[in-house]
Amino acid sequence: MEMRDPVVLNELHTVIVGLVALGAGAVITQKIRGVKKLGMPISVTGGVLVALLVALLRSTAGIEIEFGVEARDALLLVFFTTVGLSAKLSSLKAGGKALAILCVVIVALLVAQNLVGIGIVLAQGEHPFYGLLIGSLSFVGGPGTAIAWAGEGSAMGLANTDEVALGSATLATLAGAMLAPLLTGWLIRRRGLSSSAKETGIPKKGGVEAQEQEHHEDDLQLKNLSVSLLVILVAVAGGGWLNDWARSHAFVLPGFLTAMLAGVLIANIGDLFGKGRVPAPIERGGALSLQLFLTLSLMSLQLWVVAPMLGPLMLNVALQVMISAFIGLIVLYRLLGRDYDAAVAAGGFVGFGLASMPVALATMDEVTSRHGPSPKAILVITLAGSFFVDLANATVAKLFLMLPLFN
Repeated sequence: MEMRDPVVLNELHTVIVGLVALGAGAVITQKIRGVKKLGMPISVTGGVLVALLVALLRSTAGIEIEFGVEARDALLLVFFTTVGLSAKLSSLKAGGKALAILCVVIVALLVAQNLVGIGIVLAQGEHPFYGLLIGSLSFVGGPGTAIAWAGEGSAMGLANTDEVALGSATLATLAGAMLAPLLTGWLIRRRGLSSSAKETGIPKKGGVEAQEQEHHEDDLQLKNLSVSLLVILVAVAGGGWLNDWARSHAFVLPGFLTAMLAGVLIANIGDLFGKGRVPAPIERGGALSLQLFLTLSLMSLQLWVVAPMLGPLMLNVALQVMISAFIGLIVLYRLLGRDYDAAVAAGGFVGFGLASMPVALATMDEVTSRHGPSPKAILVITLAGSFFVDLANATVAKLFLMLPLFN
């Protein structure tokens, strides 16, 4: 079928489609028993639904839809900022040993994923570089990292590296988004784990006193919302300034990491002055930003890229899922202490081990919303997954490229 000029949606229209998709995902999850039982995040349900519709429209009418990316990237910054605003240095100190263990296990996962990928492509008679593309560069790195490294393959004279990278990263995102929350929930239920940080209930007041309290809370809502929005925007702006300063000194950091660090700084300065409580709008805004970000990411996936290479990539996904689940839910879970925080951290590890950091965070958000909060796990996974992973992934890939097999 002859393809028409692509329909390019601006940022506003992209966000509107994302919100509709998020709402549709909530309805589907609530109404369809099988989907609800799986515990799939509504962002995954809605995002995949739109991706399927876009692929269907392309195949039947020759119309390709392109979504905006700036709003999606901004939502990621907002979410990481809210993570930072919820972080206390005491929590980071408490997670020091867990963070060290996690970094070691991450390196083991990167090596294992690349060995599996290389084995599959060699069995197909292809160059081993394709194995790196369908290994850690797609699974831990995500679509952006995979495409960036595909350029290295093209420079080596290899064909279709973009398609291989996109196809593998697409399947990785789908597998991670759907399976990581399910596997983590299964582990928590199987071990009978529960959060030790659950909020205690406050007895409700009745009569006139209850009405006065409710009226007072209503009066404070607008103020809390305004202050929360101001703090988030200041942290995002501060993170941007920190990122520019780091780049000017040849120290490249991901934008979402500097946004989170700015949030951490603001949170702990406030803690020194007795303002350590995180306002509810910040927590809810962070949750919404994450869900909408993941929806926008999933609905932008080009599913048709996967079709020509579906067989080998499906085999690769199956093996990568087994490896990531084994390392995360058995090895890492045991090393971190076999408690609830360890289970949530293991789930986040599986999330970015299969589909990059946004899926890891969505996995932990989904699990903690059902079983209780785990601030320690979220902070440790965020720090390791947003800073150490990228550096380790690039280093491991470069070391593989030095092997005689690649020459």
